[in-house]
Amino acid sequence: MIKKEYIRSVLNIFASSPFKPLVMHANKGGDCVRKLNESLIAYCDGNMDIVEELSNQIDVIEHEADVIKQTIRSELSSSIMLPVHANDLLNFLKPQDSISDDAQEVAFWLTVHKFEAPDDIRDGFKELMAKTLETVEMYEDLVSTLGELLETSFSKRDVEETLHLVVKVEEMEHQVDVIEKDLVRQIFRNENNIGAVGVYHLARLVRGIGDIADKSEHAADRLRTMVLRR
Repeated sequence: MIKKEYIRSVLNIFASSPFKPLVMHANKGGDCVRKLNESLIAYCDGNMDIVEELSNQIDVIEHEADVIKQTIRSELSSSIMLPVHANDLLNFLKPQDSISDDAQEVAFWLTVHKFEAPDDIRDGFKELMAKTLETVEMYEDLVSTLGELLETSFSKRDVEETLHLVVKVEEMEHQVDVIEKDLVRQIFRNENNIGAVGVYHLARLVRGIGDIADKSEHAADRLRTMVLRR
């Protein structure tokens, strides 16, 4: 369980800046994906005890992200003044929250079936996960600009730099999508070796990892809308 002190600390941060908890929340998602990257590597190497332990750690981080999300939502229901539309901020928060949710889901699915596939599929998974993590970390960089935008009253230069980062996240998500499709094709080509259950499990993992990058791109798009409609 998350201690009351943690909730109180989030409230204090929100009081000083409504955007800082958003950055904290994005970083919790990034932490989940970084742990998931470790778990995927352990999974491909057959270290299921590590996979189980990392899944438990991701559960804790995801719960911390939920506490931050709930705090943001409850505080926005008050009369707090914001430099952006509250509905835009909430619409942006939803896909951002899905990053940690999706990472938690993939982490669980790694625990239920051992990895049994050729080396090219193992390499494909590592490439997919690495590019997904890169996308999420670029997204974290994007969210960190929110505080700077607030401090500069959304100066034209800082807005342009933020929008440029949005485009970079979109480009990375496209790269993830390409890797994802190629990997699914590889998995189905090896159905005779992997078996029907193995194909289903691996294909689900591919989709879940790809969804993390997709949620990052979706949140980046919502952030762009929030900045442009301020």
